[in-house]
Amino acid sequence: MFNTTRRTVRGAGLASVLALALTLTACGGSSDDSGGGGDSGSPEDVKAALDKGGDLTVWTWDSTIPQVAKDFEAAHPKVKVKVVNAGTSKDEYTALQNAIAAGKGVPDVAQIEYFALSQFSLSKSVTDLAPYGADKLGDSYSPGPWNAVKTGDGVFGLPVDSGPMALYYNKKVFDKHKIAIPTTWDEYVTAAEKLHKADPKVFITADTGEAGFATSLIWQAGGHPYTVDGTDVSINFTDAGSTAFTKTWQKLIDGKLLAPVTSWTDEWFKGLGDGTIATLATGAWMPTNLKTGAPAAAGDWRVAPLPQWKAGAKASAESGGSSLAVPSAGKNKALAYAFTEYAAAGAGVKSRIKDGAFPATTADLTSKEFLDTKFDYFGGQQINKVFSQSATEVVPNWTYLPFQVYSNSIFNDTVGKAYVSGTPLSEGLANWQKQSRAYGTEQGFTVK
Repeated sequence: MFNTTRRTVRGAGLASVLALALTLTACGGSSDDSGGGGDSGSPEDVKAALDKGGDLTVWTWDSTIPQVAKDFEAAHPKVKVKVVNAGTSKDEYTALQNAIAAGKGVPDVAQIEYFALSQFSLSKSVTDLAPYGADKLGDSYSPGPWNAVKTGDGVFGLPVDSGPMALYYNKKVFDKHKIAIPTTWDEYVTAAEKLHKADPKVFITADTGEAGFATSLIWQAGGHPYTVDGTDVSINFTDAGSTAFTKTWQKLIDGKLLAPVTSWTDEWFKGLGDGTIATLATGAWMPTNLKTGAPAAAGDWRVAPLPQWKAGAKASAESGGSSLAVPSAGKNKALAYAFTEYAAAGAGVKSRIKDGAFPATTADLTSKEFLDTKFDYFGGQQINKVFSQSATEVVPNWTYLPFQVYSNSIFNDTVGKAYVSGTPLSEGLANWQKQSRAYGTEQGFTVK
């Protein structure tokens, strides 16, 4: 249910969001702390809204939210919550942008992925939740997700899930070919060579070029290709972290050691199930997808810490994850915040974990019940211990572009060529940088 957070968003469907963002910024947007809409925003407003009750519309593609809505209604009988799947990722954002522009049909709560949140907060299209009490919740979340929803002193969403990364590996395949679990990315390349030499049908992983995956590994390597200060933006893929990723991944490409299979396709799941794709470096939300998409491999897979760029280091990154945000044009922001806090920091979190979600809340990430849970699909391994540790090791201060959705959409036309045409990966990244800079400039950003 969480795989959609890592799919590469294609098309330029959100170009007009940025035009809207800059138009609103130029016009001054809303000057009140709540981001617009007229109410002052305070914890007292939230309590009063719950006492009064009312109707809420929540846009989400997360299949765990409908049960949370039912539980919230049971706890607050005066509140009715309508859950709507308005599309996944880009599709929902386009619908949201259209509703904001039209001034009608705007939901009270909307699911927005971390990489997309800043383009809505920049335009003040989502409410600053700090006045309602969100600014007191920082210690409730692991650092990566919390950093993703904050801009300055503002909090523009609450983390609803997270994706601390780990290495999923097929133990059956590794044991058959006597492959040691790689602890560094250099060892990973060596394992890829050994595996493919032993059986040309087996690949260490599948990768045809995905923006989210590449940037997550750059993040883990300590890279900071993006810097953002309001509408001032810098894009630079020649920093040390980007270079580390480029050099290592180029070896896998040159050695034809990556399965030429696109993620989330039937062929990809088949490879995960039959052992021809031996590892995945991805987020903690993956277990449910493996269980349902590759049931034939039940018992074969295990989870290990992410390989390191430097031996002995302990660094990780996030892959995927999303927030619940309150659109500024919503009619009842205080009540919307009450639901958002319930789902992302309150009793709704337990319900979501039970249904397969991976939390961003530290209390749950560190609870004995959560850590000791055994997963039959992974041979009884307590995989949450690996994920929870990864969450504490996420490299701090990562930043996404305020037009990351668009930038990701052109990844395959730029960097993606390196996977199929012999174009050097460094050249692909340089082209991605160039086109992203050009787009940002066209939209009115000051880009370096």
